[in-house]
Amino acid sequence: MATQSVTVARIYLREGEHLLPKIIKFLHDEEKVSGVTVLRGIAGFSSDGKMHTASLVDLSLDLPLIVEFYDEPGRVDAVVRHLVEKMSLPHIVTWPATGHKP
Repeated sequence: MATQSVTVARIYLREGEHLLPKIIKFLHDEEKVSGVTVLRGIAGFSSDGKMHTASLVDLSLDLPLIVEFYDEPGRVDAVVRHLVEKMSLPHIVTWPATGHKP
């Protein structure tokens, strides 16, 4: 099995910010990253301290979202830099990882 050094990027946002379609389009059409996964949280809070939760009684339309992708370290650094410049995204984290190929 071959391994490769990669960087994982994770973008934190909320549904109510209405940025997801713009971010997905940017990553797909402009940056042409190889893949993206979007996770929808059931609860969370941000720096403002406001709780965002999903329940059967009150189905929130402002739940936490995570957009995640990985690629070669230099490529991810460039994509993250472009995301920050174009969309002023304040909550992006990255970390090194190892990719495994059969």
